[in-house]
Amino acid sequence: MVLSGLQQQFQLAGVLYPTLEAKGTKDMSKQSPIPNALDKPFYDACNDERLVVQYCTNCRRYQFPPQSACTRCGNNASVEWRQLSGRGRIISRVVVHDTPTSSLIPEQPFNVAAIALDEEPEVIMLSHLPGTPVDQVPIGAAVEVIFETTPATGQKVPEWRVVG
Repeated sequence: MVLSGLQQQFQLAGVLYPTLEAKGTKDMSKQSPIPNALDKPFYDACNDERLVVQYCTNCRRYQFPPQSACTRCGNNASVEWRQLSGRGRIISRVVVHDTPTSSLIPEQPFNVAAIALDEEPEVIMLSHLPGTPVDQVPIGAAVEVIFETTPATGQKVPEWRVVG
């Protein structure tokens, strides 16, 4: 799941991913993003199983979610897309027991972890951490990106798994 704040529409996915019962994890419904002109490069890269985010050559910093201009200097000509390593660290987590999203109620409880990217710790992405049992999220653990296909549109989205 990508950091909230992306300005796109979502189509509810009614299909669940395979259960990982051996590890004590649950199925998670996936919402299928419908890319717009602003975030299309991000989602195109996801379909190629590459993680890209915007980079301002003027400020020399990464930014996410995608914006039409640098959020620091305001320059739109200096923003380009750059591929990242797909590595990061878990900096925070919650277990959701009472979601307001009706389609996720049957999946409760579930993990939501904040991931700081290695290249730019100020860039944070969110993940359900597939394969990590509920309430057993290791803060500070190294993670790597994986890409999951959403059932409604076939769009791939980044998720993260604990490594090491």
